[in-house]
Formats: sequence, structure tokens, C-alpha cells
Amino acid sequence: MNSRRQFLKTSLTAGGSMMLAGVSVARGSVARPLGSFPGDFADTVDPWAEVPGILARIKAPVFPNRDFEISDYGAEGDNQTDCTEAFVKAIAACHASGGGRVVVPPGQYVTGSITLQSNVNLHVSHGATIRFSRDSKRYPLVFTRWEGTELMNYSPFIYAFEQENIGITGQGTIDGNCDCEHWWPWKGRTNCGWKPGDVSQERDRNQLFDMAERGVPVSERVFGEGHYLRPQFIQPYRCKNVLIEDVTLFNSPMWQVHPVLCTNVTIRGLTISSFGPNTDGCDPECCTDVLVENCFFNTGDDCIAIKSGRNADGRRVGMPSQNIVVRDCRMKDGHGGVTVGSEISGGVRNVFAENCEMDSPHLDIAVRIKNNAMRGGRLENIYARNINVGQVAMAGFSIDFFYEEGDSGKFVPVARNVEVRNLKTRKAQYALYLRGFKHAPIEGVRIVDCDFDGVSKPDVIENVTGLSLQNVKENGKLIGPAEPVKRPDSPSSPSF
Repeated sequence: MNSRRQFLKTSLTAGGSMMLAGVSVARGSVARPLGSFPGDFADTVDPWAEVPGILARIKAPVFPNRDFEISDYGAEGDNQTDCTEAFVKAIAACHASGGGRVVVPPGQYVTGSITLQSNVNLHVSHGATIRFSRDSKRYPLVFTRWEGTELMNYSPFIYAFEQENIGITGQGTIDGNCDCEHWWPWKGRTNCGWKPGDVSQERDRNQLFDMAERGVPVSERVFGEGHYLRPQFIQPYRCKNVLIEDVTLFNSPMWQVHPVLCTNVTIRGLTISSFGPNTDGCDPECCTDVLVENCFFNTGDDCIAIKSGRNADGRRVGMPSQNIVVRDCRMKDGHGGVTVGSEISGGVRNVFAENCEMDSPHLDIAVRIKNNAMRGGRLENIYARNINVGQVAMAGFSIDFFYEEGDSGKFVPVARNVEVRNLKTRKAQYALYLRGFKHAPIEGVRIVDCDFDGVSKPDVIENVTGLSLQNVKENGKLIGPAEPVKRPDSPSSPSF
């Protein structure tokens, strides 16, 4: 890009040309029947039979056998030298040559934001640490997305825009270098360094969301320096053929692995550990054909959260997340283990999660779906099986339309054709926490071969049509479809 103006013109023109998929329904509209979307598996005898076809399309990029070591471009692994320019030069040389690996050798390398280009694999070697600067000026303004809303903001720590064949691999560590004195206090939490009178994100967050609701052009939603919206850790934006593999992530500013509007994404073997506010582990947003496997999550928010844009901005872009496979992952602390929402106004469909293990008194819900009348997202064809849970703080399985704004919006939330099979918990307050609206019930939920032990409270089941319970036990007692446990005075929905 020759100038910020040219960058804005290029990126925003691309955004404006995207077709509106029409996946949200205004209140009073008639929802389309099951089977009306391409790739709808509602009528398939075994929807899991579709997974091999999805996986066949997900192919990790292969990079030329050429290495570009950042030390050859001036980097020093002494945990002091600013290596930003060395990363820029090594990535540019690798890209210009037709691709290969940009190698980070053993050592500790301090840098500002890193921008990847096509055919470049950023390889963090065993014994190497990329440590990001705490100086916010090291993160220039870029076109990005913040909590489901497009804007100009600080660059994510590792960023790529409209690139193909990119990778972040290796046995090394990527340290966001954030803590309760740097970046995290902007959330405004008193338990993490913030005190009344300090700066916080609240004003900027409200301003951004208001701009989106009023249709302010993205080019005029300019934040960054002088504002307090934390950048994401890793964000490929409108990229194809993405591989993020084996690295360890620590101390993220907020959302950690956040592919947006990407296709063919492989996220494999990551160790993710960050306890700051909003430090979701992996948030595929408006993405198609995504595999998340063999990852370990220990986070300050949802471990995996599938998203598709927030409110008006999500409807404007209008792209669902679809064809997503999660398997063989382990979750410790977090708000939700495998989560859909809450920024899902573009819709989510065809999600398959299997063979995951979760266990922590600080993990709130194992399998979680969040929606409300401001989002209005259409969530369908969501399947989970073979989920082994030690303990969670709240519920084994939850679908909640009362999240955040709840019923105070004009859009109809949809959650339908959801199946949970062979989910086992040993300790939870609720086995099931299902809350739809009277005018928009949750539709077509199947709970099969599940065993919920250590349940301390009656389930919450409100406004659910087509609920099927097959071989479901709670505290050793078989419950059937004719007698779902129901709490008449439902508690308030959790705000986390």
C-alpha cells in the first residue's frame, strides 16, 4: 500500500462489494423451513457422514523449501532489540522469492505488529519466543474487526489481509506480553489493574457499536491511537489457505486466534493460555471450511467461539460461519468450551464438535449457544458428540436467547437442528439450560445417550419445541421426553 488512503479505498471497496446473504429474520417474518439452505443437513440420516467431505476441502498450505532467517535481516534475540524491521524485511524477501519459511531461531525477539504476505510461513523454532512490544504506537492503523464490527483500529499483533497460503508454525512461543498493567486494564475491570478515573474501552466500544447501527461508513470508524479498543492477537482477514500449527500463545490482548472471512483454515496443535479479559482462544468469524484439532485451551473467556458479526454490521456483511469441525481438543478454564455466539448476526451452520475433554471449576459451560433479539442470527445444524466433562461451574449444555440484550431487539433469533450425543459430566449446576422466546422458540433439539452426574439444580427448559431426550440420565435417573425437568422461576441468564 502506498498510502493509508489507498489502503482504505482498497479494503473498503472489497467490503462494500460483498453480497448480503439474508441470514437474519426481522420480527414478524416467516422463517425458512429446514432444508432451504445449501448444505443444510437437517434431513440427512447421519449428518456426521458429511464431515469427510468437509475435511477433504480443508488442505493445509504447502510452502516452498526456502528459509529466510530473521537474524540475517538484523534481528537480535536478546529480548531488548526492536526486531520489527527485521520481520518486515524477511517477510518481504520470502514473499518476493515466491514463498517459504521466515524462521525465528532460538532467542527472544521483541517486535511491533507483524504483517504476513502470501506464501509465507512464519516458523517459530523450538526455543524461540516472539515477544510483542507494550508500546501501542507499534501497532499502526489497519482495517480490522472488533467484537464483530468493522473499523480502523490498532493492527492485530500478527495480521494478514487478503493473502493466500499463509502459516504460523513451529514449537516456539508467541508472547503477547500483556498483563494487568498493559492492555488488559482497558477493559475496565477492577480485578485487573483498573481503578475509577483510568481510561477504559467503554466509551469507544459504545461509539463503535452506535456507528455501526447508524450505518456510518467503515472509513469513518477510525480508532487506534488515542482510543482504547484492544487489538486481537492473530487475525488473518479475507485470507485463503491458512495454517496455524503447534505454537504456544501466551498473554493475548484479547481474542487470540481470530480468522475473519477466511476459507480453508487449519488450526492444529496449539497451546493457548491467557487469562486476561475477553481472551477467547479461537474465534472463527464468517469463515468457511475450518478445522480446529488437538488444541489445548486455558483462557479468560470462551475457549472456542464461532462468530459471524454483531448486530447491524453482521447483517450488512451477511456472511455465515459454516462447515466447521472441532475435534480432539482439551479445555480447562474459560466461559464456554465449544461456543456458538454471541456475535452471530450473519448466521452459523454445519458445526461438528467431537472427542473433546473439558474439566475445570472455572469453566462455565461445556457446549454453549448464545443469541438474542439484537443479533437475530440463524444458527442451525450444530452437532456435538463424545464430549467428556469432569466438572463445569454452570451447565453441561446451554442454548440461551437471553444473553446480554435478551429480548430488547427487533430481530428473531433462531437455533434449530441441534444435537448433543454422548456428553458426560461429573459435576454441574444444570445438565440443560435452554431458554428460547415465546415468539421464537428453540427448535429441534436432540439429546442422545448423555449422562449428567453431580447435577445440583433442576434444569431450565423454556420455549423449546421438538425437544427429544433419548437415553438421558441425570444423577443416575433416566429422564424422558414426556417429563423434562423444568424450573418455573428461571434464574437470570449469565452475563459472561
